[in-house]
Amino acid sequence: MMDEEATKRYYDNGQKQAEVKGGSKVQGSQDEREITVLPRRKTDELDDTDGMKMASSSSCCVSCLRLKDRCPRPQGLVNLIITKVCLLALLFGLVWSVTGSECLPGGNLFGLVVLFICSVFGGKLVGMIQLPTLPPFPPLLGMLLAGLLLRNVPYITDAVYIDTHWSSALRNIALSIILTRAGLGLDPTALSRLKAVCVRLAVGPCVVEASIVAVVSHFLLGLPWVWGFILGFVLAAVSPAVVVPSMLLLQREGYGVEKGIPTLLMAAGSFDDILAITGFSTCLGIAFSTGSTWMNILKGLLEVVGGVIAGLILGLFLCYFPSKDQEDLVLRRTLMLLGLSIFSVFFSHVVGFAGAGGLSTLVLAFLAALGWKTDKAPVAAMVGRSWDVFQPLLFGLIGAEITIATLSPSTVGLGLACISTGLVIRLLVTFLLVHYGGFNLKEKLFISVAWLPKATVQAAIGSKALDLAREDGDKTLIKFGLDVLTLAVLAILTTAPIGALGIGLAGPRLLARQVKDDTEGGATTPISNEIGQEKDNVTLESKL
Repeated sequence: MMDEEATKRYYDNGQKQAEVKGGSKVQGSQDEREITVLPRRKTDELDDTDGMKMASSSSCCVSCLRLKDRCPRPQGLVNLIITKVCLLALLFGLVWSVTGSECLPGGNLFGLVVLFICSVFGGKLVGMIQLPTLPPFPPLLGMLLAGLLLRNVPYITDAVYIDTHWSSALRNIALSIILTRAGLGLDPTALSRLKAVCVRLAVGPCVVEASIVAVVSHFLLGLPWVWGFILGFVLAAVSPAVVVPSMLLLQREGYGVEKGIPTLLMAAGSFDDILAITGFSTCLGIAFSTGSTWMNILKGLLEVVGGVIAGLILGLFLCYFPSKDQEDLVLRRTLMLLGLSIFSVFFSHVVGFAGAGGLSTLVLAFLAALGWKTDKAPVAAMVGRSWDVFQPLLFGLIGAEITIATLSPSTVGLGLACISTGLVIRLLVTFLLVHYGGFNLKEKLFISVAWLPKATVQAAIGSKALDLAREDGDKTLIKFGLDVLTLAVLAILTTAPIGALGIGLAGPRLLARQVKDDTEGGATTPISNEIGQEKDNVTLESKL
């Protein structure tokens, strides 16, 4: 019994183990068949590719990081230069897409941009020329020379073309801005304090020089009497661009402050310019009028009266509009002032009273400044910024009007003779007219020297007669206009640097210096100036 039961259990256990082994073999063979028969999935290939890409990208990132560390992003000046170059290229692309060939070499827009850039650089270069104890040279000389070079260098002249209509329009806008600044710059208080001497100094030399130049140019250059007086009033105006910076420099150092010489010259200079522009406008209206002489004189008077009346009306309008409760008051006043000034100059040409526009601009700016009182300073500052833009254009365009090849030596020589004669007479008349103003001999000499330089007004109105002559189409009048413009440019080139140097050299030697001594309780004492005085224990005082 025992053997049979043991045998049976042994048999059953062996059978179960065989079944287990057989099942595992079958399952293993099935698994092998599945692995062998089934194809490889595409996702596996993609996973392998992604893995390779990730490996390569990680290596690229490492390389980029290393490159970034070695070559950092451009900053500071390099970034600024690249940004400006890109902006200029973008601006050029936009303008080219709109204007086409106008912004390419030989086009009008290209010529204006090149002229503006060259004039700005020329002004900067000349302004950097500064000698010790001397005022800086006026930048307008560099601007004028830049236009002169662009006009007379053979290959550049062909590429830089400027349309005469555009040139005339831009010069008229610049003239409007100059007259607006002159009107805003008039100081009623200073004028009332220095009224007698100021009036003599503003009226006498201007009228006498204009008359002398008219007579001399009539006999030497063959100009008609009316054109002689046009030339005379063009050359008779003193230049605020030279006188004012020089006077401010001397005033800051205390020279002539005790007797108010800088204030006198700056105030009288404004009236001198107004008188010259008024006389020029009147003679210009007579020269281009048709009819009898008396009718021409009457028309000139009508231009003066009409310009004053129009300026009064527009000036009163600016006193009340825009009102003080509006936003951006300074900006709106500036835009209204400049807009009405430019409109007055252009509209006077349309109605045939060319001389009335400039006078209207002066009056409306002066009256608006009186109405605004102390609020005129920010407006004057914004007008000054607009002048910074149009000054290079004005002097560059004036220089570009002169073609050296067409100038005859006789015209240049006789023109210099006219200018020299007028300057000598102006010097003597100025010395005589300030004789009873309470000044000593040295101060009279200095005032006479400071009253010589020409620049701004000559550039503004010197080409006006030529523009009207071109519109008229008369070749004789065009020749007269070119003669006037040529002499205006010669006057600028000769008197502006001489005047600036003369003021800088004569001021410290001829004027008494007013100083303030800290050790004496702030008492101010005028002392006779000597070159090389010690400045350690003094502070300068100004009465501007």
